[in-house]
Order: sequence, then C-alpha cells, then structure tokens
Amino acid sequence: MDRGRALARLGRREPRGRLLTRPRALVLTGRGRYEDPWHDHAATSHVVASLLGEQGVDAQVRSAFPDAFGDLEAFDLLVVNAGRGRSDAAFDGDDAAWAPAHEAVRVFAAGGGALLGLHQAANTFADSPHWAGILGGRWVPGTSMHPPQDVATFTPVGDHPVVAGLGPVVADDERYCLLDVAPTSTVLLTAHHDGVDHPVAWVSAGARAVYDGLGHGVESYASPSRRELLRREVGWLLGTR
Repeated sequence: MDRGRALARLGRREPRGRLLTRPRALVLTGRGRYEDPWHDHAATSHVVASLLGEQGVDAQVRSAFPDAFGDLEAFDLLVVNAGRGRSDAAFDGDDAAWAPAHEAVRVFAAGGGALLGLHQAANTFADSPHWAGILGGRWVPGTSMHPPQDVATFTPVGDHPVVAGLGPVVADDERYCLLDVAPTSTVLLTAHHDGVDHPVAWVSAGARAVYDGLGHGVESYASPSRRELLRREVGWLLGTR
C-alpha cells in the first residue's frame, strides 16, 4: 500500500501530516485453535499493548475467538501474536467455522490495513489460504526449527527504514531458522546458526505487513534494542516513521 493510502486510514492530513486521531491497534492473542503450551501469548500480548501505548497507539488485546475478527476495519494496525494450536474440529471448530475470520483478515490487508506478525505468527492460521501470502513467508512443519533459547544477537540487513541506523538486536529469545520466506519479501533481520544467516524478520510484498520472529516470551521485550525494533516496525507500518 502506498503512503497516501496509509495516511488516509490514519486520519493524517497532508502536507503537514498532523495526526488528527490516535491510531488504534488490535493485538490478537492465541487461544483455542491458535494456542500452545510453550508460549504465554496472553502475557506477551499485554506487554506489546503496553509498548504500543507508549508509542501513542491505543491498543486493545483480544483472544482469538472467531468473533474477534468482526470489526477489523475499526483498527489501523492488526498485531497477530498466536500459534499453531490444534485444528481438530471437536476442540475449537472446523475449518469452515474459521473461514470468515480468515476472510476478514484478507479484506483488512487488501484494504490497506497495517499488519504486524510476531514470533509464532509464521506458524499460525495454517487453515487460511491467504495468511502466508499476506505475511510474506511462514514456518514449515518438519523443516523449520530453532536452537535452544538463549541471549542471542540478531543482525539488521539492508537500508529499509525499519532497520536503517539500527545496531544489533540482542534479546533473550529463540532464533527461528529455515523459515520459508517469499522471494519478494524484504529481509530486515537475520539470526546466525550453524554457519548460516537465517531471515527472522521481513517486510512482505503481499500487503502492508511486517513479520518479526522475536518475542517468544516477555523476557525478549526486556531488551532495549528489541523494543526499539518493535517501535520502528510500528512506526513504519503506521506511516509515522
């Protein structure tokens, strides 16, 4: 989406660019079909919402129920912080029950809505025919992996506004490896493992979307450099950077 459409969604006025209203964000947190026992999505979602508030964004946290997707048009930014979960119909509905939710995300992205996928977002919404294209890549079960969590260094790549002038990001986090990244995506950050630099954050060409593979737990957000990365991603997505 071009800058003009992004500013129009935010109620920004050119040429002065004065923000008339505070942007609104929905932080969608994993539960049911999109939760797992290894990630505290609720905790990390509330930390992210707090950091968004410090950045002047009004953030609302919702669990991923099917009806949580019904008013995405009311938000400027959708943050997806959810996991792969379980797809058995008896647990939390079948694919057909969730199809309207995934269509709502597609419509939101196609209409110029900004989207930020965090950590397991590359491994969520496996039942959506649209999600990988919107996000610009995804986790591949049986191929993608990560070494044990530790204090890791992530390296900025290129001169995209999100990472221009940003030094190494150091955080207590997981280093996702062997993700399937679309060739049209712009890599922002890599993690080094077994002699290879693996893309862990990128800008999608399929929508106004950023994927950020950091954020396994609240400890990741204790890092100033990790918080700065998030701040830059949000600023770029909302047209304020």
